[in-house]
Amino acid sequence: MKQRFVKRNSSCRQAASLRRRYLVVALGLAAACPLAANATSFSANGFTVDISGFANAFYTVTSCSDNSVGGLALAGETLGCGGQKDRTTIGNGLLPNELITKVTTTQDGIDIGAELGLGVPIATSSAIGQNSQVDVRQAYFTLGTASFGTVKLGRDYGIFGANAILNDMTLLGTGMPVQATQRGRVSLGHIGAGYTYLGTYSQITYTSPAMSGFTFTGGVVSPVGTSLSAVAYDSRTDPQIQLQLAYSNGPFKGWIGGKTQKFYAPAGSGVQDFTMSAGEIGALVKLGGFTLLANVQAGRGLGILSDGDQGPVKGVNYLLQGTYQVTPKFKLGLSGGVDRNSNNNFFNRTYNASFKSNANITAGAYYALTKSVTLDVEISQTRSKDYLGNSEHMNGLSAGGIVFF
Repeated sequence: MKQRFVKRNSSCRQAASLRRRYLVVALGLAAACPLAANATSFSANGFTVDISGFANAFYTVTSCSDNSVGGLALAGETLGCGGQKDRTTIGNGLLPNELITKVTTTQDGIDIGAELGLGVPIATSSAIGQNSQVDVRQAYFTLGTASFGTVKLGRDYGIFGANAILNDMTLLGTGMPVQATQRGRVSLGHIGAGYTYLGTYSQITYTSPAMSGFTFTGGVVSPVGTSLSAVAYDSRTDPQIQLQLAYSNGPFKGWIGGKTQKFYAPAGSGVQDFTMSAGEIGALVKLGGFTLLANVQAGRGLGILSDGDQGPVKGVNYLLQGTYQVTPKFKLGLSGGVDRNSNNNFFNRTYNASFKSNANITAGAYYALTKSVTLDVEISQTRSKDYLGNSEHMNGLSAGGIVFF
């Protein structure tokens, strides 16, 4: 009885914390979308300005089994269905609505660029409350040459995990329609059940020119903190470091990457500092109309939704996806993913309610109505488990579309 109370209490605290901390987990991945072809451009004083963006909306229905699993259980009533057994929302999918401005020029032989992206959600739980949340994902400039490569300074997406999420078929749909995030921001795709969110950071990064198909990207990003139900970790002078080596050759692309950061526990908390250290390997291959994607992330402090959100727990994330281009306009896809915590960790049992895993499988149909509009329907099931033998599930259905301009 005491353990069940601890689990439910932990789940409620995690839900409140998630609403504050993980509504920003919502995506606005402009870099993943073919915006350049649709952008409106004009030039003046040697600068070229491109204005582009996208807008989307999806009718989603969710049904949750119960609320027996604590921690970051995305399939339970608390998070998956937003405190109810069933929910309906007309809201954003994995992407918000976003307006993107890009500026480019060349001066003294140096290519200069800058980008600013402003994202906004559409769904709220109020008919009169202001829908005024603005999410700035991109605010950076770049300097580079063809022979040297490119240096980026400012706020943008992280390096670790980028390939998995940018190639996720649910990027143009919904994936997991988790109501705790979709009401007020967006759905989660496979975030928390396939991969950890790539994050948005202030950063200084370098990308090399392509050399025999290989490209290296690495940099330092502003270190982040993380708050669990009982412990609030902080950062100090140590930056977070992220690295990736990618290879591309025709229909094949592969990558390996890593990230690390020191997290500091508050004095007197009774827990120790820890260092997040995580690695990733993945590949994508196109075979005729088929496209296959596989990605694995593993490490200590990897997190379910973001860096270190489970404390110093070892975890592993798997994503496997297959899509088939039936016609030039119509595509079918099936994707499955799992985020799993290790059980041989006292911290997980004590502070994460023995949380074990989130798993999701999504089937989708995607139709290109025009070159700018994609309509789709997705059905999904998300399951959460703990190491005490409890499990729960959320069934989801979404239908809607997205337009690029």
